Formats: sequence, structure tokens, C-alpha cells
Amino acid sequence: MTLRKGERATISIQEHMAIDVCPGPIKPIKQISDYFPRFPRGLPAAASRPAAPPSRPPLSPAEPPRDEDEDVDRLFGAYGASGPAEQPAPRPAEEEAAAADAEGYESDDCTTLGTLDFSLLYDQENNALHCTINKAKGLKPMDHNGLADPYVKLHLLPGASKANKLRTKTLRNTLNPTWNETLTYYGITDEDMIRKTLRISVCDEDKFRHNEFIGETRIPLKKLKPNQTKTFSICLEKQLPIDKTEDKSLEERGRILISLKYSSQKQGLLVGIIRCAHLAAMDANGYSDPYVKTYLKPDEDKKSKHKTAVKKKTLNPEFNEEFCYEIKHGDLAKKTLEVTVWDYDIGKSNDFIGGVVLGINAKGERLKHWFDCLKNKDKKIERWHTLTNELPGAILSD
Repeated sequence: MTLRKGERATISIQEHMAIDVCPGPIKPIKQISDYFPRFPRGLPAAASRPAAPPSRPPLSPAEPPRDEDEDVDRLFGAYGASGPAEQPAPRPAEEEAAAADAEGYESDDCTTLGTLDFSLLYDQENNALHCTINKAKGLKPMDHNGLADPYVKLHLLPGASKANKLRTKTLRNTLNPTWNETLTYYGITDEDMIRKTLRISVCDEDKFRHNEFIGETRIPLKKLKPNQTKTFSICLEKQLPIDKTEDKSLEERGRILISLKYSSQKQGLLVGIIRCAHLAAMDANGYSDPYVKTYLKPDEDKKSKHKTAVKKKTLNPEFNEEFCYEIKHGDLAKKTLEVTVWDYDIGKSNDFIGGVVLGINAKGERLKHWFDCLKNKDKKIERWHTLTNELPGAILSD
């Protein structure tokens, strides 16, 4: 555009506000965005801060005006000239996980209920689950003095609560207890590790009222690897409902650990009743007074019965008793060993809890245990067996 003599050049308000005040002739600037570019989200930091604004030749009167979109396109043309536009740099896996935890994390429970540190170890060879309760931090105050008397209790789900309940000692007047206590479940099989869940609850003991629940966590046992200790530090959660629709076929009468050994020196079969675990409760107090009987059949002389001592008010008795049946090794293949567990009651008939039969007509682990005993003289072989509610033979009571 040419100016007539005596006319003054007019500039827009945008150009007026962007006057370059550096010494020298006044030069209008097309757009203020040249000094303050708007970069899209995700542009690399090196590209988002150019060393200096791109130099522009003075605006020629003959140059056609460009709109703002063209300026933005021109500004980013240099960054995309060498290839496709760069994508935002992916975040490391740790940052992704932390972000996911932050989004789905119930911080209220963590801050109000506290955290629990513990470790779990599945001893596959001895069929034992070792639960080491280390410490808790920041527990919720439960008493009037702003403290608590915490303890930890364990349950295996599904299953009867008292049959598989374990608990630590109680620590007084603390919100940061340290137990360092190991609780052990015996008779745990590979099948249990697949289908059972460990429930860990922290409670406050109260002498004059019911104990109060603080928080809990649940660990599916399938997360554990055999013979490898796994450590946890978990925020406690509010009490979760227990599924009342559990398959009743999963309920058991308990487990028993039996040892078998044919002694060449004694010319007889040594039967060891070591312990029981997770027995069914038969008394009104939620416990049983168990004892074990053994028979080697057929028993024409009715002299093969042996009986252990009675263990009072327990569902996990330890007997460690051994009985000897004098018999030739060759005759064992024709025999059957019946083992039954009973609840002792005063003044009335004893209650049958469960039983197991080992012998040539048995199946699975019971048959394998019997054969291993016959093939390995003078070698003690221990096996856990699941008790069934079927009464072996014609035994009715004691």
C-alpha cells in the first residue's frame, strides 16, 4: 500500500501494543504471539524454548496479511520438517504404577486405620504355612486415652472360623505395636494354596466389652510361591463381608498327620498319630475335646484298638503318640488301617468328628501312603490326610 504525501500510516491496536521500543526506527510487529508462542501440550522441552525468536524481515507494504493460523503453522513447521510430529515421551513403568495407585488408592482408610507389615512362607515339604506378624503403624485410636490394645488374628477362608483361627499376643497402650511373632498353620496342601485366602484382622482388646475391629486385609494364597518368603506392607481396610454362599462341599472335618513304619526289629507296624488340624467344632463353646482311635482290620480277636489321650478344648491338637501292631510284613497287604477322631463328652455318647482309611482298597494319597510303607521297610513315612464324615466300618461309638 502506497501513502500519499501528507498522509500518516495507521496501525491496528494489536500492532500498537506490540511496538518494538528498542533504539532505532519504530517497526510494527505483526503479532504479539511472535514473542509469546503457544505450544501444544506434549512438545519436548528443548523445542518449547527456542534460543531466540525467529528473525523476520521488515513487513513489506506489498505483503498480503496472514491470519493467526498461518503464523502458528509456520512456527511449528520447522519442528515437523524432519519427520512426523514427536509424540509425548512415555512415562516409566514405575511412574505409571504410582499414578495408578494414586488414582485408585483409598487414602482415608490408610490414614485412619493404619498399616500392617507381615511375611508369609509356604513350607511345601512339611505342609505348613508360616505367618510372621512384624508390626503395625498408625493404628486407629480405640480407647479413651487415644491409644489401643491391639492384637492380630488370622483366618483361612473358606472354613469354620474357630477351626483355623490363630492370634498374636496383645500389646497394651500403643498405636505402633511390634509383635515379631510367627503363627503356623499345619496340614496345608497344594490344593489349599490354590483355593484358600488368608484373612488378617487387627483388633483392639477390651477387658469390659467386646473386642473391637480396627482393620483387615486378605491375601489369596495362590500369590505365594512354595518355599519363598513374601513380605507385605499393606494399608488396613474396613471390614469386608464374608461370602455366605460358599460351596458347602468345600467344608471339611479336619486333617490328621499320620506316620507309618514297618519295623523289622519289632516285627510290626508302627502307627504314629502326630497331630490334627482344623477339626470340626462339636461342643457349644465352639471347640472340641478330641482324641484318636486306630484299628487294624480284619480284627478277629478284637484286640487291635488303640486310643490316644484326650486333648481339651482345641481344634488343633498335638498328640505325638505311637502304637505298634505285631504282624508279619507279608500280611500287611491284606490289612486295612482305620483311624477315627472323636470328641469326648462326659455323661453322653462321644461325637464322631471324622475318619480316614488306609489300605489296599483306598485311593489317592491314602493308597500311596500305604504302598510306600510296604515298599520301604524301617523307614518312617508321614502324610497329611483329610478326614471324612463317613464312619469307617461298623464303629458306632466308644
